[in-house]
Amino acid sequence: MTSRLPAGALPTVLIVDDEVRSQEALRRTLDEDFEVFTASSADEALAILEREWIQIVLSDQRMPGTSGVQLLRQVRERWPDAVRIIISGYTDSEDIIASINDGGIYQYLLKPWQPEQLLLTLRGAAEMHRLQRENQRLSLDLRVASPVLRQRVAGKKDTARRRFGADALLRAPDSPMNALCALVAKVADFDIPVLLTGESGTGKELLARALHYGSGRSEQAFVVENCGAVPDTLLESELFGARRGAFTGAHEDREGLFRQADNGSILLDEIGETSAAFQVKLLRVLQEGEVRPVGAARPVAVDVRVIAATNRDLEADVREGRFREDLYYRLAAITIAVPPLRERRMDIPLIAQQYVDSARQSLGREFEPLGADILACLQAYRWPGNVRELRNEVLRMIALSDGPRLSAAHLSPRVLRAAEDHQEPELQLLAGLDGDLKTRLEALEARIVKESLIRHRWNKTRAAQELGLSRVGLRSKLARYGLETN
Repeated sequence: MTSRLPAGALPTVLIVDDEVRSQEALRRTLDEDFEVFTASSADEALAILEREWIQIVLSDQRMPGTSGVQLLRQVRERWPDAVRIIISGYTDSEDIIASINDGGIYQYLLKPWQPEQLLLTLRGAAEMHRLQRENQRLSLDLRVASPVLRQRVAGKKDTARRRFGADALLRAPDSPMNALCALVAKVADFDIPVLLTGESGTGKELLARALHYGSGRSEQAFVVENCGAVPDTLLESELFGARRGAFTGAHEDREGLFRQADNGSILLDEIGETSAAFQVKLLRVLQEGEVRPVGAARPVAVDVRVIAATNRDLEADVREGRFREDLYYRLAAITIAVPPLRERRMDIPLIAQQYVDSARQSLGREFEPLGADILACLQAYRWPGNVRELRNEVLRMIALSDGPRLSAAHLSPRVLRAAEDHQEPELQLLAGLDGDLKTRLEALEARIVKESLIRHRWNKTRAAQELGLSRVGLRSKLARYGLETN
């Protein structure tokens, strides 16, 4: 028989009954919903089954020669997918039991049958047959797909390693990032905590991924949590997990990111923003190698490599009591300082062009390579937002462009002003200074102090260190120049 029906075809049913009038009555009832075949004997039925794909066999029990049960036993052996139904005017319990045991029937219908009940039964049989076939197909697909899926997963892991490895980070031949990437590649396979420091947007997360994918944990999960973006009350449950009902809003068990990262790596970004209370709990996790979900009675062992990142000066925070010293040394087995973009201007053309190429692929538009005028403007700017700010500038040019050629005129005014200032830095430094020599020197000193504070995001400790002042000396100058309120 054929292996399948054409798309959209009606389900097929074979009626086996030695009484022609019974056949016709059944046909009239089923004809609109099924493609109906009829046979007056078991031999006729078997001949039809040989040449047609029959989904349902509806057989009378009492027939001359071969009975319905005997026929369905043969059907079960040769065409096990066919759904088998007995219809009979006899209620002998032995007949019913034999039908169930020997024929493996789906349903036993009694005469006189009702049209609605008959249709409902056969529709259910057709749906069961469809589900059986779907289950068989999916089982076969999964058996065939297993090696294919393993290959695909392995291929994606290889792609991730190439994409996020230290060698994939864009940098020029003379970039300070070269030495840093070599250090990352060297320490990646050593299962020790690493602290990444540097301004926001310098690429600390990319380096954390490079550490993970260069390590023996690369086959496992890499999980990221921004500790500065989660309220301290939720950070514990987010990282360590929580039991249902442990606090208001805990409607179900939460696994926690440390358990998700088990045997892999976790990046704790903005670690310097955590509270003293949370630092104590994190220290215990690092010391004991186990987490205790909020509301749980027992801790759970975890094996996670911790990579921390911060834009703060954690050493200064330790000295001033804002960060635990014991936790700092737990996190900073190796410290890697990521330079800001202004200290690696030679990388800017490569990074900016990569953003243009990515936009070309995502937007389906062609763009010419960045011109020398654009690159000059980009390299003259200080980039306080680092790589994130550079990406925004490139996307701004793309959004404002009318064709494939990008224009420096579409850069932000602050970037264009930086290019103009870059031409004569000595004169720009003195521009706007009036009065006698003492007044001009004081105004220049105030400008330098304010610029240092802005660059360090008003972190007075770091600004004082850069200017070679004590904190008392810096506070004196802030009060003298009216900068204290900033």
